[in-house]
Amino acid sequence: MPVGTGATVKAMTPEELVGLGAEIILSNTYHLYLRPGVDIVKEAGGLHRFMHWQRPILTDSGGYQVFSLGALRKITDEGVKFQSHIDGSYHFLTPEKVIRTQVALGSDIIMPLDECVSYPCGYEEAKKAVERTTNWALRSKEAMNQSPVISHQSPALFGIVQGSVYQDLRLKSLEELVELDFPGYAIGGLSVNEPKPLIYEALEYTAPALPKNKPRYLMGLGPPEDLLYAIEQGCDMFDCVIPTRHARTGQVFTHQGPLVIRNAPCARDFTPLDPECGCYTCRNYSRAYIRHLINTGEILGARLNTCHNLYFMIDLMRKAREAILEDRYLEFKEEFLEKYNH
Repeated sequence: MPVGTGATVKAMTPEELVGLGAEIILSNTYHLYLRPGVDIVKEAGGLHRFMHWQRPILTDSGGYQVFSLGALRKITDEGVKFQSHIDGSYHFLTPEKVIRTQVALGSDIIMPLDECVSYPCGYEEAKKAVERTTNWALRSKEAMNQSPVISHQSPALFGIVQGSVYQDLRLKSLEELVELDFPGYAIGGLSVNEPKPLIYEALEYTAPALPKNKPRYLMGLGPPEDLLYAIEQGCDMFDCVIPTRHARTGQVFTHQGPLVIRNAPCARDFTPLDPECGCYTCRNYSRAYIRHLINTGEILGARLNTCHNLYFMIDLMRKAREAILEDRYLEFKEEFLEKYNH
């Protein structure tokens, strides 16, 4: 899912995203709540009409953004008090308010308020966060049942598994959420600076334990090698700002591994970013030209890199689905990584 934090995937038009093969995008409740405000989006006819995107939209709860505020927020069992990163104004979010906000936005998939703890995190702190996350999930589900629906159908509310790097807490969180019978489940709190082996270990015991007949969404993890490993464990959905953020700073993904386009070797390299890629950028522009655009601060450089990175990731997911259907996923994964990590 390309990330459109503030009702836009940076540097891309909706038509371009459709052309890349994007079927769903993610927007951020926290940022939209602060700017432009829920009332304006609702007055515009909902988020789809406001941003001219007719395909599904998933909105996260804003819990991760509140977590990242650190000293600017205070968490209690009732909800989260925080200061806006924009103007310092104070706000209070409850699980119920977060649900009402996302329903008003007109999202298709919505996420409950949860407590994402940092790494490293003590066991008791992680345990308390799991208990709070489960309680908030129950309150969120009850709020969903009471919320008026402004679109043609009710949005799907996913549960979010927390528990830091503690296996018993992760499985406790999972079991409690499965009892609440959500239409989909997310694995949260695995992109907060944990070492990669711990992330992989948590995926190994969490993803396979989730219901296999419902979507399993891994939140916030984005490098290609991580996605392929997560797919092997059973994850279905992903979002990350890495493809668009890296693109704007001159870093692109290729089948031969990551490439920093700003570097001197690209100055006279008139080959595509990735000779194996079929995106618009690779069909029409050279590394030398894109390096020139990025190093001179031209907007087109960010647009071309973003087009390429999003195409690369969406195409990687398409190929993974094909490999699964043809019962050759492990072979596909090994072949890709052998070339990517050369």
